[in-house]
This record gives sequence, structure tokens and C-alpha cells, in this order.
Amino acid sequence: MIELPDLAVGGLAVGTLSALALGGGLLRSRRQLTRQRAETDALRSRLDGALQTLTAEVEHLATQRVPAAARQLAHPHVVVPGPLQPHTAGTPLGIALEGVLLGLRAELSAQRTRIDAAAQAGMRGATREIQAALYRLQDALRQLQQRYDDPELAQTLFQLDHENEQSLRRAQVAAVVCGAWVGLAREESHLVDAVTGGQSRLAGYHRVKVHNHLETGTALVSHAVEPVAIIVAELLDNALRHSAPDTDVVVNLEHVHHGVCVTVDDSGVGMTQDERAHAQRTVAGTEPILLTGLGDPPRMGLAAIGQLTRQFDLGVDLSSPSPYGGVRAVLRVESHLLSRIDPVEQPPAVSTPRSTRKATAEASHGYGTDDAAITGHHDELPQRRRRTRAAAPKASAAEHVARSPEDAAAALGALQSGTAAARADGAATDVPTNETDYEGGPAR
Repeated sequence: MIELPDLAVGGLAVGTLSALALGGGLLRSRRQLTRQRAETDALRSRLDGALQTLTAEVEHLATQRVPAAARQLAHPHVVVPGPLQPHTAGTPLGIALEGVLLGLRAELSAQRTRIDAAAQAGMRGATREIQAALYRLQDALRQLQQRYDDPELAQTLFQLDHENEQSLRRAQVAAVVCGAWVGLAREESHLVDAVTGGQSRLAGYHRVKVHNHLETGTALVSHAVEPVAIIVAELLDNALRHSAPDTDVVVNLEHVHHGVCVTVDDSGVGMTQDERAHAQRTVAGTEPILLTGLGDPPRMGLAAIGQLTRQFDLGVDLSSPSPYGGVRAVLRVESHLLSRIDPVEQPPAVSTPRSTRKATAEASHGYGTDDAAITGHHDELPQRRRRTRAAAPKASAAEHVARSPEDAAAALGALQSGTAAARADGAATDVPTNETDYEGGPAR
């Protein structure tokens, strides 16, 4: 029989063991809770760090990367910064941020293209009106040249006509850049006439020295005449603008294996390698032209060349420096754009430089034998049309004083008769009668 004290001792022992077990459980629970709290704090700290990193990356994306990506569309040399934390590249976060930039570029590019197309359409309409007004002014000036016999007035009218021609060139270039047709349908013409016609559209035409090494009668097919004249004018304009006013721009016309090359050399400041590469891409016509990418004010000359080289299968190369220290520009005209004109039946303009390749027809029919016209080529306006327009020759002050009124009247009479015959011959093709004459192609 178990005694009461023994039962009490056993109960106490069991209670003690239970208390100890309970205390151990509570201790383990407390330790576990402490560990869980530590883990929770660590997770919260990591979460706060990730949130701060994400916030910093988003702020960096908004303030640095997005603006740079937007600027890069117009200025390819702009570098878009990478993420703040390089280790995020390739992670879901980095991929998501790059996706934001890609989507932004695509949308901005589409919006820019639509806006630029609208701007080009508006400019095409404006240049159409400007060209029409300038052609009307040109026609009025020519009528005045035919009507009046005063030598000083005739010289002033010629100068005004030349200024008007330069304005027409700028309007035409703007229209071409905006996708308009080149205008002015022409007949087949001597290539040298197209070159001097482009030369005549420039303020510094007298600084251009043309050396004609082509076979007499080398001509352009009708649809290539005006594009070649425009391209030559823009290449010469760049050469004249970027070289000293007391230097010459040298032009050589030469046969090559697959056609003809017109080489323009200046002694200007030249271009850096990056500038030359950019210019070459522009004149190649392989990249879309946007008005917003042409600078402020827009530099449209090379862009117009790029449009024409693509449309008419011409080639322009700017990759070589000029031996005179500036830039060399080479216009290549392929054989399928060339033709031949009988120099006897249709001789080139008298004021164009004669070919260094002498032919029998030249000696027997007088082409290229007029020394006065040859030596005075750069003292008068080169021909701007397929037919010859005689320009008033310059004379010294002493010659003006010595010339009698009868001599002046006789000279002006010969001048007016020559210009009247040339204009009557070229009026059908040179002076547009409506908008389709200079906007005859489809708008692009």
C-alpha cells in the first residue's frame, strides 16, 4: 500500500517535469520568435533596399535614360546611359527597363515620322506657290530685257534675273527635300551645258573653273538634265561656301569606264572623318530624310542630293579629300543616263568651256574656236538654260567712257536679238505655265 507522502512526492516530481517541459517549450518558442523576428527584419531590410534600388532605377530611367533615348533619335552620337546598378542588366528588372526604352523609341519614331510628313506636305505647298511666283517674276524680267535697249538697265535686269535664279534654286531644293518632283522638263542637253547651268545658279559662279575633257556631243537623257544641274549646283555651293573667297573651285568633266564623272575640288577647311561619313550617308540617299534632322536652320543641300541620287540612279562620293586641302565631291553619271547630240546640228552654248578633245567638226563649224567667249567664260553669267543666253560682258570704266552711244546701241541690239531667239526656242520647256510643270511627279 502506497503511502500518502510517496504520492505527494511523485506528484511533485511529475509537476516539476511538466513545468520543466513547459518552460523548455516556452524557451524554444521565444527563441524561434526571436529568430523569426530577425528574419522578418532582414527581409524587411532587403525589401526596403530593393525598393530603394527600384526607385533609384526608375528615377534614373525618367531623368537620364529616357531623355537621352529621345535625343538619340535626332542625334545618333548621344549615348544612352545604362542602369545605375550594373548587376540589374539581364535580370527581370533590367529587361523590363530596357523594354520601356524600346517602346519609347518606337513610339517617338512613329510620331516623329508622322509629324515630319505633315511638315513636308506643308512645305511642298508653300514652295509650290513660291516657285510659281518666282517663275512669273522671271518671265516678267525677260520681257523687260527684250523691251528696253538701255545698256545699264539691261545689266540691272540681268543681275535681278540672276538673283531670282538663286531664289528659285533654294525653293527648288526645299521642294525636292520634301519629296516634290524636280520640275522643269527638258530636252536632251550637252552635259557640259547642264554643269554650267548649275554653276550659273550660284552667287560665286565666277570662282568656278570648269575643265571639259569630254568628247564633243556627250549629252544627258532628258530626265537626267535637271537632276544633274541641281546636284552640281549644290556641290558647288558647298565648295564655294566652305572655301576662302579668293580661291577657285575646280571642276573636271571626264569619261570613266561606266559613264562620266563630274569632279569638284575646293581648297576649303575640309571635313572630319565623322562629318565626311555623315555627309556620305546623306548623299547616298539610303536613309530617310526628316526635316527635324537637318539642323536649324535646315541644311538641305546634301539632303536634296540624296533624294535625287536615289530617284535618278546617280552616284555622289565624298569619301576623298581634295588635293587642294578641302573636299572632293564626285558625281557619277552612269552610261544609261548618257546620250549623244550632234554638235554640228545642236552645238553647246558658246560660253561653255570647249572640250580638250578636239574634233574635226569643231574646227569646221566654229564650236570652241571663239577665243573671246572662252577666255571670258568666267566674266559673264554661265548659261542657265539649254540654249545660249548671252550675258552682258563686263567692261572696265575706261571702256564705258570710250564707248559711243551708237556702239552701245548696236551691241545691245545684238544682245537682245540673241536672247530673244534663245528664249523663244526654250520657252516651251523652260517656263512652266502651270503647277504641273514644276510639280509634275508624284508627291512622296
